[in-house]
Amino acid sequence: MRILGSTEVEHEIAQVASPTLVSTTPVTGTSGIQSGNVTISLTYDKNVFFASKNKDLLSISNDGSIVSADVIGSSPTLVVVVNCPSRNTTYTFSVPEGLVTGPNSMPAPAVEISFTTQGLDNTPVNTLTAEAQRVYDFLQETYEQKTISGMMANVAWNVEESEQVYQWTGKYPALNCFDYIHLQSSAEGSWIDYGDITPVSQWWNNGGLVAAMWHWNVPTSNGSGNLTTYKDQTSFDIDNAFTEGTWEYQTVNADLEKIAGYLKLLKDANIPVIWRPLHEAAGGWFWWGKNADSFKRLWIQMFDYFKAQGLDNLIWVWTTETGDADWYPGDEYVDIVGRDLYGNDAADCASQYQTVVSEYGSKMVALSECGAYIDTNSKLGLLSEQWNAGARWLWFMPWYDNDGAALSHADKEWWQDAMSQSYVITRDQLPSFK
Repeated sequence: MRILGSTEVEHEIAQVASPTLVSTTPVTGTSGIQSGNVTISLTYDKNVFFASKNKDLLSISNDGSIVSADVIGSSPTLVVVVNCPSRNTTYTFSVPEGLVTGPNSMPAPAVEISFTTQGLDNTPVNTLTAEAQRVYDFLQETYEQKTISGMMANVAWNVEESEQVYQWTGKYPALNCFDYIHLQSSAEGSWIDYGDITPVSQWWNNGGLVAAMWHWNVPTSNGSGNLTTYKDQTSFDIDNAFTEGTWEYQTVNADLEKIAGYLKLLKDANIPVIWRPLHEAAGGWFWWGKNADSFKRLWIQMFDYFKAQGLDNLIWVWTTETGDADWYPGDEYVDIVGRDLYGNDAADCASQYQTVVSEYGSKMVALSECGAYIDTNSKLGLLSEQWNAGARWLWFMPWYDNDGAALSHADKEWWQDAMSQSYVITRDQLPSFK
């Protein structure tokens, strides 16, 4: 180009080649991208320019949408955020020729990249009984479309808390969770007898889903009759539980044998169980939370032992504390990932949900416990507000209240809000799993 000034001096301005695309993130053909907002970076061989007002000229296929598009400062990288809401879907993102420019407004060529979002694991970790497989299939069909109402039973082997919800709302929760916390006291004729499965079978026969967990009590010391689940209240050392001859080894194996017998009663009655043992391990407060390696070893030992005992009525739930991938037993040992939240408002519940999905996105995600945080007098966000903020829990399950509790984990107002939502599944809305 020639420019003549008043002095008639001729200046030459060098031509600059069009920007050349150097790399993209993700690379075209990538699979396993987390659904939701996806950040796409296009990096060129020189600084580029893009007018944010032109973001609507970009395109994303299927049900995707463009959220934002910017070049931040002087940079060779265009950063685009696209929303890709569907799982296991191939999306194609396109930039028309000339929409990105380089120095001297030289147009960059068109760009097109494709990627596939992550799907759900749709095969249970065990070959299941017919009834358990029907439950598993229902959970898969429900996830991210609706949410299942659940209630934690108090520790005396009953459905009293679910009856309270019915009194408040006229509807039963779809799921009732029992706890084998008093395993050592359980015996025929005792005040607690897990061999009497009447409360569980009645709930199942009335059309409800059955879940179970296990606050696994161990002696506070070798030979002691005092029991605890808490690491700082016992000399029980999980690291010793795999060495024959130790009292920890004897305790673990005797307890596994005893509880497997009780779970087999449920299998023999054709009752599937959504099974959540060894919860909140990475929190470090329970004895099974000493370290990740021993925890995983114990989880796998339990899994393998129960499988050998023919307990194919169990759907396995592992509870995350987030940021604890080193505690994860592995995809082959976990069907569902749970998160326990207390005193979180709705926005934080939704944020926690997204965090779990980002870390374990191939698994269904449940709000496996929830309620108020008594120490700070903090209430749990309403279920409707959580849903509207984007939390798509597979199920939610408030904890039961202790006698005389000053603050309810989920009071009448909370439950009336939850059970009035069209996306909340109650017991009467469940299909038959028999």
